[in-house]
Amino acid sequence: MTTELSLNSLLAVPLAPLVGSIAAGLFGKAIGRRGAHLLTILGVLIAFIISAMTLKAVAVDGATFNQTVYEWMTLGSLKMEVGFMVDGLTAMMMCVVTFVSLMVHIYTIGYMEEDPGYQRFFSYISLFTFSMLMLVMSNNLLQLFFGWEAVGLVSYLLIGFWFKKPTATFANMKAFLVNRVGDFGFILGIGLLLAYTGTLNYTELFAKAGDLTSMTLPKTDWALITVICVCLFIGAMGKSAQFPLHVWLPDSMEGPTPISALIHAATMVTAGIFMVSRMSPLFELSDAALNFILVIGSITALFMGFLGIIQNDIKRVVAYSTLSQLGYMTVALGVSAYNVAVFHLMTHAFFKALLFLGAGSVIIGMHHDQDIRNMGGLWKRMPITWITSLLGNLALIGTPFFAGFYSKDSIIEAVHASNLPAAGFATFAVTAGVFITAFYSFRMYFLVFHGKERFHHKPFPGEHDHHDDDHGHAHEPHESPWVVTAPLLLLAIPSVVIGFLCIEPMLFGDFFKGAIFVDAAKHPAMAELAHHFHGATAMALHGFSTLPFWLALGGVVTAYVFYLVAPQIPAMFAKVLRPLIVIGENKYYMDWINENVFAAGARLVGRFFWKVGDVALIDGLAVNGSAKLVGLIGSLVRLFQTGYLYHYALVMILGVFALMTWFVFMQP
Repeated sequence: MTTELSLNSLLAVPLAPLVGSIAAGLFGKAIGRRGAHLLTILGVLIAFIISAMTLKAVAVDGATFNQTVYEWMTLGSLKMEVGFMVDGLTAMMMCVVTFVSLMVHIYTIGYMEEDPGYQRFFSYISLFTFSMLMLVMSNNLLQLFFGWEAVGLVSYLLIGFWFKKPTATFANMKAFLVNRVGDFGFILGIGLLLAYTGTLNYTELFAKAGDLTSMTLPKTDWALITVICVCLFIGAMGKSAQFPLHVWLPDSMEGPTPISALIHAATMVTAGIFMVSRMSPLFELSDAALNFILVIGSITALFMGFLGIIQNDIKRVVAYSTLSQLGYMTVALGVSAYNVAVFHLMTHAFFKALLFLGAGSVIIGMHHDQDIRNMGGLWKRMPITWITSLLGNLALIGTPFFAGFYSKDSIIEAVHASNLPAAGFATFAVTAGVFITAFYSFRMYFLVFHGKERFHHKPFPGEHDHHDDDHGHAHEPHESPWVVTAPLLLLAIPSVVIGFLCIEPMLFGDFFKGAIFVDAAKHPAMAELAHHFHGATAMALHGFSTLPFWLALGGVVTAYVFYLVAPQIPAMFAKVLRPLIVIGENKYYMDWINENVFAAGARLVGRFFWKVGDVALIDGLAVNGSAKLVGLIGSLVRLFQTGYLYHYALVMILGVFALMTWFVFMQP
């Protein structure tokens, strides 16, 4: 029997982090550093405990919740409300967001220990958690859009946290502006849904979705449902950093490492994946929109992986890995394997947060040097960071029995089973991406943790490297404190086991029943996966004989040979392939195109409206012109205002004469 969840307990999930954020933000000086991190961690811990209890109730007891919490306003038949919808999809997202956020909060105690903005940072990350929870728990598009914009706003504050650093302020402005481009499409999609269905509530919206299939956009022959879905997905392209709106995400590495993990693992960048999955009853009605999603995801998965190969900043390697994995999730959405997309979202959240926080631990140990070419041999000095990073990388490349294997291999198989026109290119992209992912992941791993110790005489000194040591020797790398390593160990556990435990209920059970809709007759990918699935153990054992496993192994072996055995090989490739590397170093010139084409075009249009519209028409004609006209009329009238009676009499006679003349000649 289905049971109902408690409204009060659900309210506590987003409100507990909000209270912690307000306390740390407004009363940070009064409560001090210890008070700030204790209150915010307590708020997120409460949210996680209730989320875990909610997940258990949903998974075991079949509990659900879909109610209005607060009615903001009513406009005719339109109700604007705050409400919660809790089902399998929401409960899973609540747990992932709160758990990763909790780990990031604990980790921040060690990472930001000496930062003067300590309390402010805790306030921001708690506010970020509140915003993401409001997004995933919403039962209507209005609240979804509130959470959508709120995470964008707080990400702006977090990326530019070190606001005295020019690159950070540039990065947060770039993230904000690029997301506005996507959000413009998103709000157009919401507006079209509101105009043609008259509601923003999910349940009412999905009930009327079938009526949209017979409509076209006014004055065009475009299918209305396709236009709506493409507009909604453009919003997802901005938030989930899909090509060509991906350019903000690598630059967001300018923020502190904890927010890199929070934004890129379980929260902001996965909002688009969650939204499309939630809107699956709409997307299933348009094959054209699904093809568009499939192509965009394939491009992102493949070409962002290429850029990961040439990165030397440890955080940027992981950032491009995030872009590529988001492409995999988008590919799964395109072939209607929504279950697989959110399953990969979940597994990816754990091992990607682990990799980011592991990178931050390395940065601490290396005294803020982020260049992997200056590292090497750290496994002896940072054993916990080393082993957890190895586990995270093994999960990322899809090693059988690890979490990433179950979700990534399911995506590849789902693409194979799809009958969409773009499935051919997508199959190549996700398959080739396996080798690329393994190569750049273990390139980073081998350069950081194995080989020669290069940190004594850094071949690539950076801005933090100064020679103020009278004895002439560099700082020795060291393991990070427990507040940093404990979250690594806790994240390593789900990175290994969560896929094995959850693949059957999430992909082939009833966990997402009622939350995700798939038209199996038109889109058979999930049905094909279910047909070939014979248990998590059998899938992993079979994985050792499949092409993706051998491609991943080939990537690891190639990275080992290139960077530990024969480093002259990549140096030779760097010379031979220099033109391609230059293209990669310039990130396919997307930033140049944005700056010199789109931004320059916008500046040109703006200058035109400024010169012609503002200066010439408004100021020149409307404001100054009307004043001059009044002055001219006044100067003419003054000619007749002499004060002499006979002048006034003459004007009256001339006026009467003019009127009589007009009546005589103008009457028919």
